[in-house]
Amino acid sequence: MKPMNDKHFAILRRHMVETIGIHSDLMDDELGKPTLDERVLAAMLKVPRHLFVPEPLAHVAHEDTPLPIGFDKTISQPFIAAVMTDLLAPEPYETVLEIGTGLGYHAALLAELVYRVFSVEIVEEFASEAEARLHQIGYRAVTVRVGDGSRGWAEHGPYDKIVVTAAADEPPPALLRQLKPGGRMVLPLGAGDAQVLSVVYRAADGGLIVHESIPVRFARLETVI
Repeated sequence: MKPMNDKHFAILRRHMVETIGIHSDLMDDELGKPTLDERVLAAMLKVPRHLFVPEPLAHVAHEDTPLPIGFDKTISQPFIAAVMTDLLAPEPYETVLEIGTGLGYHAALLAELVYRVFSVEIVEEFASEAEARLHQIGYRAVTVRVGDGSRGWAEHGPYDKIVVTAAADEPPPALLRQLKPGGRMVLPLGAGDAQVLSVVYRAADGGLIVHESIPVRFARLETVI
């Protein structure tokens, strides 16, 4: 059988986005709305997800399921990636900090939606591979470095938005300090099976408001002592 080409992958991406739409409609009570932001869905329709998974898994990259990417890590289910991005409410003029680069898929989504993306990855092999994949495809607005994500990347802060693709018991203090007043952070909060995808708003006066969305299950945020 001959290999799939770009036309085939484009059809699979369209089906993926249609599936996300069905899930959103079924979960409108939990999400508070029946559809996700059209800009987010357009980004997911455009970004070649099959280029951000190990090559042997490219043919299943657009199924609505997490996939292993190595080092006991996974790329998130497309629906969850879409919800997290929607909750982030990204704007074209904003700078976003991402914690947990993986192979770079979510950073690519964000690059379609915001001005600049800085991404921190604790696994050195992921960071170098993600940077290579992102640059090869043309996502020059993303900068990746190896580091402890719980400490953020203060050099380029404060940030309009922060997204964390790993779970923590509470928002890491260093990340809160790097979030602009009026900004928001999206991350899974909680332990074990009790994680909830949450939005942390930083009010203009510095106060914090936490809004809970849907139950999720993520790997724990790794730190370096």
